[in-house]
Amino acid sequence: MNDPGERCRAYATIAKAIRFVHQNSTSQPDLEQIAEHVGMSPFHLQRTFSAWAGISPKRFLQYLTRQHARALLRAQHDVLATAHAAGLSGPGRLHDLMVSCDAVTPGEVRALGTGLAITYGFAPTPFGTVIVGTTGRGVCHLQFLPSDNHGEAIQQLRSDWPWARLIRDDKSIAEIAGQVFCLAEQQPGRHLLLRGTNFQIKVWEALLRIAPGRLVSYRTVAESIGHPGAQRAVGSALAQNRIALLIPCHRVIRENGDIGAYRWGNERKQALLAFEAAHTVGGR
Repeated sequence: MNDPGERCRAYATIAKAIRFVHQNSTSQPDLEQIAEHVGMSPFHLQRTFSAWAGISPKRFLQYLTRQHARALLRAQHDVLATAHAAGLSGPGRLHDLMVSCDAVTPGEVRALGTGLAITYGFAPTPFGTVIVGTTGRGVCHLQFLPSDNHGEAIQQLRSDWPWARLIRDDKSIAEIAGQVFCLAEQQPGRHLLLRGTNFQIKVWEALLRIAPGRLVSYRTVAESIGHPGAQRAVGSALAQNRIALLIPCHRVIRENGDIGAYRWGNERKQALLAFEAAHTVGGR
């Protein structure tokens, strides 16, 4: 399943299966029950799952359990202290990017994008269609589409940068998205243009120190930026993140093992976490 469009279409089946398993977690549905729910034969579901995730449905769904999440939290409670050395390099990761950030200045915030050119477009990914916006200073916008409504996604980009000049180029954006979601070991560096309050930017920069396949709690993030009592504010900062995946807010969960909210859908957050766990060294 190497075609991006095919993997993107397969994600709808994966998300439906994840939703069913999550809703029926106490009964631990087997492959036949999941297949019946998504309208596939067990053989076809097994093949789709394995081609999409690289592992069997049973193994993949093990990574969705609260027990697995809590074990990761206990094992990685100090992961932020280890910064990028915690494992941002290595084969088989969801993305293996050296990411640097450039914050928008207060003057640029007031200008609302005046004089800024943003190249944007849509691209299929293994986790659904994304809209990506880039400038000469880096990626400023990367969001999953909750539906096929491209107009709504463009309007969200325009509301973030109301006076910027928007230039659509799906071909160049597809190339960028392909790099971001590629499993290859060697990836180019990626620069991000962040727009937010000082607190939000500190939170987002802290998230960059969480390696793929690792999880931290809201409290751990708050402590790492010197605000140990600001778990709720950390959650708000995550909700305001405009750059999905590259700012990995999906790796922050509740201390009890619940995954918590995700602005692009809980099934997508679960899929990202399980996929990263499966493709972390030793995860297979």
